[in-house]
Amino acid sequence: MKFLLVVAALALAAEAYEPIMYNYHEEIGIPMAARIKAAEEAMDFDGSRIAGGSHSALGAHPHVGGLVITLTDNRQSVCGSSLLSNTRLVTAAHCWRHRTTQARQFTVVLGSIRLFSGGQRINTNQVEMHAQYNQNNLNNDVAMVRINHVGFTNHINRILIPSGSNQYVGVWAVAAGFGATGDNIGISHNQVKSHVSLQVITNAVCARTYGTSTVVASTICVATPGGRSTCGGDSGGPLAIGSGNNRELIGITSFGHTSGCTRGHPAGFMRVTSIASWIRQRM
Repeated sequence: MKFLLVVAALALAAEAYEPIMYNYHEEIGIPMAARIKAAEEAMDFDGSRIAGGSHSALGAHPHVGGLVITLTDNRQSVCGSSLLSNTRLVTAAHCWRHRTTQARQFTVVLGSIRLFSGGQRINTNQVEMHAQYNQNNLNNDVAMVRINHVGFTNHINRILIPSGSNQYVGVWAVAAGFGATGDNIGISHNQVKSHVSLQVITNAVCARTYGTSTVVASTICVATPGGRSTCGGDSGGPLAIGSGNNRELIGITSFGHTSGCTRGHPAGFMRVTSIASWIRQRM
């Protein structure tokens, strides 16, 4: 009997890990696209974006590419990406496909603080997802995006891919994107690109929330105190260190807690050092 009780307790503990999103586009991307578009049309663009973050001046994060996504049923969704070269960007695989929802085209938005207007806008359907991408736990959540050549300017520039095996624990890194400014915030809040500084935590700490099936060696997580975090619509965007032309991409925004982005749960990213060779082979 004691043995059975122990087994039951372990089973309950295994099921106690917090959930991540089930279908990104249906749960987050599609409603976020409508909210951002409506807000951009209604507001005067003097507010902030990412939860608890600060608005970004044009050119402050020239590697950030917004993604306006056209799905196969012609609905719109949104994500972020990072410019790696004149013809390549990297994003999350779930931005292209997640469960029953498939993208047909990305409109890459570069050199703009707005997602639905301004900047250089490049359409593409040349997207390669990682062959081991797992749609259930978002392991290997990365995709390479190919675009026609874009020139570098003060507002559009690449970010570097790091080498080595640094775990970055304790390092402060900057996430940037066009996503929501918080949970359940209406369109009275302006919708422009923003950024926030977040501290990398150990995978062991992150796994206490999401479990070791979701948090694997190729995951990197950050703490999100005080309502500061990536949020809905930021998927695929960068977690970066450094400044200027020496910025390095250490994470690709992958998952957060289903309860929202301002509740203090860790945020998860694809660890770029774990897939650096995969990326370089496709550049």
